[in-house]
Amino acid sequence: MAISKFKNEPYTDWSKPANRTKQEAAIKKLQAELGKEYPNIIGGEKVYSDRKLNSLNPSNPDVVVGTFQQATSADALRAMDAAWKAFGTWKNVPAAKRAQVLFKAAAIMRKERFHLNAVEMLEEGKTWPEADADVAEAIDFCEFYGREMLRYAAVKLPTQLKGEKDEMVYIPLGVGIVVPPWNFPLAILVGMTVAAVVTGNTVILKPSSDSPFIGYTFIEILKRAGLPPGVVNFVAGPGAEVGDTLVRHPKARFIAFTGSKEVGIRINEEAAKVQPGQIWLKRVIAEMGGKDSMIIDHETNLDEAVAAVAVAAFGFQGQKCSACSRAIVDEKVYDKFVELLKKRVETMSVGPAHEMSSYMGPVINKRSMDKILEYVGTALREGGRLVTGGRPARPAEKGFFIQPTVIADVDPKGTIAQEEIFGPVLAVIKARNFDHALEIANNTEFGLTGGIFSKNKKKLERAKKEFFCGNLYLNRKCTGAMVGAHPFGGFNMSGTDSKAGGHDYLLLFLQAKSIATKLK
Repeated sequence: MAISKFKNEPYTDWSKPANRTKQEAAIKKLQAELGKEYPNIIGGEKVYSDRKLNSLNPSNPDVVVGTFQQATSADALRAMDAAWKAFGTWKNVPAAKRAQVLFKAAAIMRKERFHLNAVEMLEEGKTWPEADADVAEAIDFCEFYGREMLRYAAVKLPTQLKGEKDEMVYIPLGVGIVVPPWNFPLAILVGMTVAAVVTGNTVILKPSSDSPFIGYTFIEILKRAGLPPGVVNFVAGPGAEVGDTLVRHPKARFIAFTGSKEVGIRINEEAAKVQPGQIWLKRVIAEMGGKDSMIIDHETNLDEAVAAVAVAAFGFQGQKCSACSRAIVDEKVYDKFVELLKKRVETMSVGPAHEMSSYMGPVINKRSMDKILEYVGTALREGGRLVTGGRPARPAEKGFFIQPTVIADVDPKGTIAQEEIFGPVLAVIKARNFDHALEIANNTEFGLTGGIFSKNKKKLERAKKEFFCGNLYLNRKCTGAMVGAHPFGGFNMSGTDSKAGGHDYLLLFLQAKSIATKLK
């Protein structure tokens, strides 16, 4: 069967009353079903534990979205055995058949999109457009990686030596540990999982404790798409027990991780230690933090720049590794930029994520909320100027709501200019000129995304060469990477530059085998 050319999944048009009605109905239906208990899935079997984990709605933490199992180290070992058993068969399944599972999963997600959106609204606090974009990206990963596997399976022959038939084939690695984040709870979870699966590996999926429900929902989708038992094993539980057991296991072949710098460093360190009985060096695919800057040159359209910075800084409450957390502004337009930005940000509504009128929803949990507000206090003590926000929003309610916050006159080496906050806080930094702006942009330990607004072509060309980040955007926001068009991954402490959603990504889950046959 001919496979069509990859195209990104379109976003839902919320201006159409029919789409709004369907989404509202999906939210109401899910709200009526919340609070159920869900098992871990190991080798296709439902596994329950004595210890439980409640997934809460951050817009109202009194609401239990679902109750999940806290797996033990014994469960983790059982999952490893199940994954290795399944690998013996799955690695030999033809690439075309493996790809079909991804295409079927994409079709199911497309059909059940409003339900998946609702799950993200109620479990992660994603607003309507943010939830919808995340589900669209998950569909894109299935469609893109399925096609990519077909491309790798049909790879051309290498240079042919006289008297030989020379081949190179790509084979899977083994069992992988997939550790996704809560902030792109479906897209990144799906991307890392299906990349491993379509290349012939098997997976132990350890979801974030803040987003197990959407992960479990995808496990059910894979089952309906025809994935055999044991190929993906769902093991929710504490990182200190389950995660460490799996990362250190001598039969773990690779770890695909997205999350904080601190956890990524620890995973990389533990994976590098060769355990007794281990016969390979483990491969680590890590996407970590960011401290992303957008440079605003004086030669630009300030209205467009302000709009882009505001969206990049406060979309999903700034809880993106790609979010603009630093606006570096030329001193010639600094005051005007801050004035326009203040007006823009103060129009942003904050409220329950499932309400369409909310531009921003809650942050993920109370621990995060407290940490973000602590950063605001630190910034002000260090001399920053509060332009707007800086306090909890909707204080009479129980949700984890924070006002979108802008702090100006931030020292380029100040705490909020250097540390990842992961919340709706934007530092505005004054630059003397374009040279100084580039210097500031490159002064952190990270290197994930970046942006620049300028009408000066020479400056844009300089930025292409000198702005050190994995994903650079010119005259647009620095968030919203699209599968296929913007392969995603950063430099330095932002990770291993894996370039998810790109043509090289599946190679991270494969190993190449060269075969030379003497001809008679």
